[in-house]
Amino acid sequence: MAALLDDGWRPAPLRQFILKVRSRCNLACDYCVIYEHGDRTWQRQPHAMGRRVLEQVARRIAEHASRHSLPRARVVLHGGEPLLAGPDGITRIVSTVREAVQRAGAEAEFTVQTNGTLLSERMLDTLAEHRVRVGVSVDGDRAAHDAHRLTPAGRGSYDRVMAGLHRLSGPYRQLYAGLLCTIDPVSDPVAVYESMLDTRPPLVDFLLPHAHWGTGTRAAPGAYGRWLSAVFDRWAGAEHKETSVRMLDELLHTVLGGRSRLDWVGLTRSISVFVEADGTLHQNDALRTSHDGAAASGLDVFRNSFDDVLHHPGFAARQAGARALADNCLSCPELAVCGGGEYGHRYRPGDGYRHPTVYCADLLVLVGHIRRRLARVEKACP
Repeated sequence: MAALLDDGWRPAPLRQFILKVRSRCNLACDYCVIYEHGDRTWQRQPHAMGRRVLEQVARRIAEHASRHSLPRARVVLHGGEPLLAGPDGITRIVSTVREAVQRAGAEAEFTVQTNGTLLSERMLDTLAEHRVRVGVSVDGDRAAHDAHRLTPAGRGSYDRVMAGLHRLSGPYRQLYAGLLCTIDPVSDPVAVYESMLDTRPPLVDFLLPHAHWGTGTRAAPGAYGRWLSAVFDRWAGAEHKETSVRMLDELLHTVLGGRSRLDWVGLTRSISVFVEADGTLHQNDALRTSHDGAAASGLDVFRNSFDDVLHHPGFAARQAGARALADNCLSCPELAVCGGGEYGHRYRPGDGYRHPTVYCADLLVLVGHIRRRLARVEKACP
């Protein structure tokens, strides 16, 4: 930290606060970064964020917004499965945070990231009343989704998720934030992408499964890059833009010389913090694949302000850009595009995070494919 500060680095204020309002889930997805990897933090958490914690979180967000003159704070309701809070619980959570932030002269914008199984009409009415946008996790068509996103009894969850999605994308469409899909490299990329267009999502977010150099990935190097390249060709080749694919939009923008809005594309700073159900402050969930407690900071909302987070070494590393990268990343011609990849994917057991992402080969395949596609388009233009 001292070296960073001496070098002229200064932290950027946090703008996104991810609240783990429920620490348990009603699904048992086999790849879940919370429950299926080395981190056991969830076992030590209360099932729900209690009133005392919630009120203190709200005060801390308001304090941070006021101190840094932020016009708005993005608040994500997360878990576990956050909609296990029920309509009354969601009302209490949103009202408590929104009122505190408004008193500080800012606005709180809410999104809930859900598995979609609890999107009843009553729940959607509540979310609409409180202006909470909804992101849903779905892994493609029935076969791709039910291969991994199972109930605790081992049954597929696709039908329940799609029932909720059809409600959301109908009369509640104004709430629809988009879809999140974790990639399975054995699935058909074009079929998965096209299946996700059924409810006309405004955005699709494809995620690489959380992994690091100790776990390895589920496929040979480059397989995920080729999967995403096939999606890119189908997406970019459509007669009109069917949806935003966030990873591809940001990579394309960065390849063309722009700045990414994602903290794992390009050299964009991370401006997010995770608040656990007990009020402890954690780094990105991707770190949970490495070892128990890897995402923990030792900070909590009762003893610490969010400004304390900014000077924590783990958070600082995710805001330090090229200063936190491995030497072979610094010499890579795609540094400005890749940015070293997701921070948690750089971990090597016993040697920390100063390594390229375990998906380095995949990102190079994908970025190279995008560049070649752009070159062909440019050559074809008169």
